[in-house]
Amino acid sequence: MDINLPEVVAEVQAVFDRYEKALVSNDVTVLDELFWNSPHTLRYGATENLYGYGEIQAFRAGRPAQGLERKLLRTVITTYGHDFATAHVEFQRVGSVRPGRQSQTWLRTPGGWRVVAAHVSLLA
Repeated sequence: MDINLPEVVAEVQAVFDRYEKALVSNDVTVLDELFWNSPHTLRYGATENLYGYGEIQAFRAGRPAQGLERKLLRTVITTYGHDFATAHVEFQRVGSVRPGRQSQTWLRTPGGWRVVAAHVSLLA
């Protein structure tokens, strides 16, 4: 298996950057687009466990749009072959002293790269 093929890393970095921009600007349309529309998709958040695209979409629609800015402290993208990748981030929310962590599993689908699993947590 080919790990971190440069062209695949560049693709995932670009879609990750698009996701990050959408996240901090609360562009729900793009966020919804970048999650795999499947009952198999899941997202464990800092305060919620979401199973299936519908629950994730409903959460995004009801989430407050304030306090989303953050600074990325470290980002590690690893690709496995041409169609599978992970992105791991350490971040700091603006105005918070608690560091956070985010993990995403990305899969190349016929519609493009999509998040199939995600986890967000804050350290004590």
